[in-house]
Amino acid sequence: MESAVQGNTSTQYKVNQEVVYPLQGVGKITAIEEKDFKGKKLLYYIVYLEVSDMTVMIPVDKADELGIRAIVSKAESNKALKLISEDHEPITADWKMRYQMNLDLLKSGSVMDIATVVRTLYHRSKIKELPILERKLFDSALKLLVDEISYSLGKEKEEVENLIFSKLESQE
Repeated sequence: MESAVQGNTSTQYKVNQEVVYPLQGVGKITAIEEKDFKGKKLLYYIVYLEVSDMTVMIPVDKADELGIRAIVSKAESNKALKLISEDHEPITADWKMRYQMNLDLLKSGSVMDIATVVRTLYHRSKIKELPILERKLFDSALKLLVDEISYSLGKEKEEVENLIFSKLESQE
C-alpha cells in the first residue's frame, strides 16, 4: 500500500528528544510513526511520560496546537526559579475565580506561568488552607515545575523540589 505521507515530511522534534506536554509533564519521544486515522495516514509522535508512566500518541500536525514544546533552557529555568522568590501581587480571595485563573496559566504550559501558579498558591496556602481543588492544582503545578526544571538543569527531582521550597520560603 502506498504511503500518503511524503517521505520528506520534516518533524519539529526528533526521536529521543524530551518535550513538555502541558498539564502532563516532560515526556520523551520514543518514536515517530505513521498510523491510519479515518482512512488517512498521519504521522504521530509517540511520547512516553515518565511522571505518569503513560505513552501518548500526538499527531505531528497538532503538536503546536496542543502546546507541545521543547524543554526550556537552563537560563529560562533559572528565570522561573528567580520568579518564585520575587514579590507577588495579591490575588482575588474568590477561590473559584483564582482556580480558573491558575488553571488557565497551567494550560498555557509555559515554565514561567507554572512557576507563577506555584508561587501564588504556595503563598495563598500560608494565609488560609487551600480548598481541595486548589491543593490538587498546586500539587500538579509543583510536579510539572520540578519535572521540567530537573530535566533542564540536569538535577535530581528531590534537589529541585528542595530548591523551589527554599526560594518560596525566602519570601515569608
